[in-house]
Amino acid sequence: MVSDAVTSPSAFVLVVEDIASVRELMQVQLELQGYRVITVRDGQEALDFLAKEKPAAIITDILMPRVDGFALAHRLRTNPATADIPIIFLSATYVAADDERFALDLGAMQFLAKPISTSDLFRALEDALHKTASTDFTMAEREFYMRYRHRLTTKLNQKDQQIARIQRQLKALSEDQRVTYRQQLVEAEGHRAEIQNEFNSLMSVVNALE
Repeated sequence: MVSDAVTSPSAFVLVVEDIASVRELMQVQLELQGYRVITVRDGQEALDFLAKEKPAAIITDILMPRVDGFALAHRLRTNPATADIPIIFLSATYVAADDERFALDLGAMQFLAKPISTSDLFRALEDALHKTASTDFTMAEREFYMRYRHRLTTKLNQKDQQIARIQRQLKALSEDQRVTYRQQLVEAEGHRAEIQNEFNSLMSVVNALE
């Protein structure tokens, strides 16, 4: 059973997701539940959109080009005009307990690991829409960047370990068994490159603060 908030056309949700197929699927699923949905490809597009219109809630991925989910949340919470928008994080990469703690400290209402069932997503969104995000955000800019750097460093190390593990497994397999592992390797190397780009961008800001 869903609440009035789920079926009300006034429940306007902004979805921030860089993978087109995931973005389109979420839009269809949410619209079938009665939400009005706008989708954007990354945090920068979200910020551009928020300068014109304010949604009832934001569902955002974390690992994205340009402005990622953590940086987006920090920008929203430090802007009085957007500080009260409920944020729900979805992530397939940032799923550790420390990642969740950082997300919640940034003011996220929910932190959900991908893949997620539609029922769990609807439940999380309904819950967020019935609450008001706290505007008492106390994380200083320097603290945000230091903690963010730690998260990115941890993820880079994890991706290095994952890539090395897959490479070892590939050597032990016959040629006809390697297709799946090669695909996993390409995906892991792609994710690592994205995280490295975020780390490089972050370090330019951190160095300016020091």
